[in-house]
Amino acid sequence: MRIATFTNDGHPEAAIRHNETYIPLSRINVELETDWLVSLKPLLDSGRFGDLTHWYTENTGRLDQVEGIPVEEAAVGPLYRDPAKIWGIGLNYADHAGDLDENVPEGLPGSFLKPATTLIGPGDEVQIPVMSERTTGEGELGIIFGQTCKDVPQQKWQDVVAGFTTIIDMTAEDILRRNPRYLTICKSFDTFFVFGPEMVTPDEIDDVMSLNVSTCVNGEVRASNQVRTMTYPPDYLVALHSKVMTQLPGDILSTGTPGAAHIQDGDRVECRIDGFESLACPVRDLKSASADTE
Repeated sequence: MRIATFTNDGHPEAAIRHNETYIPLSRINVELETDWLVSLKPLLDSGRFGDLTHWYTENTGRLDQVEGIPVEEAAVGPLYRDPAKIWGIGLNYADHAGDLDENVPEGLPGSFLKPATTLIGPGDEVQIPVMSERTTGEGELGIIFGQTCKDVPQQKWQDVVAGFTTIIDMTAEDILRRNPRYLTICKSFDTFFVFGPEMVTPDEIDDVMSLNVSTCVNGEVRASNQVRTMTYPPDYLVALHSKVMTQLPGDILSTGTPGAAHIQDGDRVECRIDGFESLACPVRDLKSASADTE
């Protein structure tokens, strides 16, 4: 199943992708006499997302009866705006570590937390902050937790995963280069985390390890690599972070980038992953905006 979120009368509503349309859960409730919560985050919190995935598998044909919104006409936003936690993983591909003249962390991954205030959605504006002279965009595979979990065995990691998504993470690289202890600052500016447009459930993906993840700017691939080349793969990351602290439904784990790309005012930064809808946003440099008003 593939699910997205758009705004309906000012409220976020989840919609299932079916035959190149998005069918809002509210319409499914009316037409097919179901009772699903219509927003994704409350649905995850309720513990019923797994039930929806099973229902979809059993009732895909019935969705032909429900009118959807054509994918190209839907104003899709972020999947939700209020995760309890956003985990990021730094330098998880050796090639990216080389970009920063760093070594891949040994023993444990370079894990960090980002605030929810960084979060924007597809097509929203990524803003380069006044404090930064060099900001990078990074395409990443995101993992979304589907249940409250602690101490998850590595071999059962997908049991606690609701789905996967495309992510663009941002770094004020010049600030990071001054001192690695500035990691929280350089990762936490507003608009520095984009996710969506769709969450793809695990049953839709034959082999997570074979997915190719790319960072693109203005349609050009700047870095690309397969998930299997990660130093710390998704199963390990899910298990590890569940040992550190309890993970909650809707928590996001962004697994690292194959490579960062310098972004500038007027660019279009994009994440592409095999079999996923691409995620792209325009870029605006707030320094240029300040200069325009002087």
